[in-house]
Amino acid sequence: MGAQTWKKLSQSFNNLTEQLGPLVADEKSRQHRYVSGQYFFEYLVVVSLKKTKDGNNYEPQITYQFPKRDGMAKFQREEEEKTLKALTLFCFPEGINWAPLTEYRSETFSFVLTEIDGSRRNGYCRRLLPGGKGARPPEAYCIISTLACFGLFSKIFDEVEKRRQISMAMIYPFMQKLREAPFPAPGNTVEIKSFIPESGTEIISLTRPLDSWLEHVNFATLFNCLTDNEVLLVFAAAVLERRIIFIADELGTLSQVIHAVAALLYPFTWQHTFISIVPKILIDVVMAPTPYLLGVQKHLLDQVTDQNDLLLVDLSEDKKETFIVSIGDESSILPPKLQNEILEALTNREKASMGEELNRVVSEAFLHFFVKTVGHYASFVKYSGTGERGVFEERSFYKAIESKTTRHFVKKFIKTQMFDLFIQEVEQQPGSQQGMHHTHTNTHTHTHTHTGVPTCHCVTEPYKNRCYIRHWLQTRTGASFIEKGPSGT
Repeated sequence: MGAQTWKKLSQSFNNLTEQLGPLVADEKSRQHRYVSGQYFFEYLVVVSLKKTKDGNNYEPQITYQFPKRDGMAKFQREEEEKTLKALTLFCFPEGINWAPLTEYRSETFSFVLTEIDGSRRNGYCRRLLPGGKGARPPEAYCIISTLACFGLFSKIFDEVEKRRQISMAMIYPFMQKLREAPFPAPGNTVEIKSFIPESGTEIISLTRPLDSWLEHVNFATLFNCLTDNEVLLVFAAAVLERRIIFIADELGTLSQVIHAVAALLYPFTWQHTFISIVPKILIDVVMAPTPYLLGVQKHLLDQVTDQNDLLLVDLSEDKKETFIVSIGDESSILPPKLQNEILEALTNREKASMGEELNRVVSEAFLHFFVKTVGHYASFVKYSGTGERGVFEERSFYKAIESKTTRHFVKKFIKTQMFDLFIQEVEQQPGSQQGMHHTHTNTHTHTHTHTGVPTCHCVTEPYKNRCYIRHWLQTRTGASFIEKGPSGT
């Protein structure tokens, strides 16, 4: 592709920024501090381990639910019962082999529930040892919400756990206040007043991060478990939609790592099976021939090692090797030059503090990769007229790439479902005088219905993904690479 064409594309990005300026300002003034029409959660349940009838094992049962669902139709009750049954499996995925304990370190993890219509809800779980004396089994607190905000719900669990140590009855008024509270917009705070005996009225502040599309992600755990080079190999397998299984002892490690890996694919989204913690009873899912991202506890390792044609990643601290099973070509999937650029960008983690800054550094490193490989796609969606849907010129798109190694990668990547859906959303947007730069700005926080992976300000409006690329391009790189075209050797 000639330099003149790239200059035009660069100017298009600049025009987009000018067009969005007043629209974004208007949207911020409308959005104010809260996301309207959204509850923090649907319900909270407590799952306890009760002895089976024969007295030899334990089985998880729901012993508390807030709020109670009254007045539901029969089919709604049946669907809720199925959901609640699933919760018990995910809260205690190990199965029935439990024994009473005198010590147990509480742990927090998350999972995703997929409904019949394809929509997904997030499950947040904290397991702890209930108050009392002597040996006793742990119990789990589980919150179901359409919202993807792991950090926020972890803080809510801290408050629930504090009240549970006093009395189960103390949980109800706090959760009632929380349910009545408006859900804050990104970067804003909501305050909950809650009374605790002997402490008086407390004010609990719940703040959402400004970069809300990453608020369900903890990249720190991913890089604590894997080296930068190992993360790159996992990313390479994920970007070509391969089967990947993660192994760990800790449930929190599994859920945080698998969500982090899915987030590396942004602005694209994982389109296939996604189970952050596979319950023992569902372990046969590893035999599925289709792509998946699965988290499996290490005591089930023997049941997955007989699989091949996948990447089996050990995240545990005492691992002998990280990749127990691999296809072997993972290191050659990404263009070498771009691999080095990602690794170089990741060195900035050393300067980043934990939390939002770390998430920004990591996400930008991988987003830059997509910008450099497929960021020129907008020039190859052609419109025959105003109001007509676009047509993506695939062959011209990848032939425009000068680097052979980058072109080789892109020819594989454009065959994935994640790229195909992305382009379909672009094509379905009717052409107008604004052409490819027409965007929707009426966004809201949600969980992507295809993946359960948290995304904010994107996906439901087809252009929001592309919008983020452009915004990032303007603020971080000055669009300088566009003058050169897609690169990587």
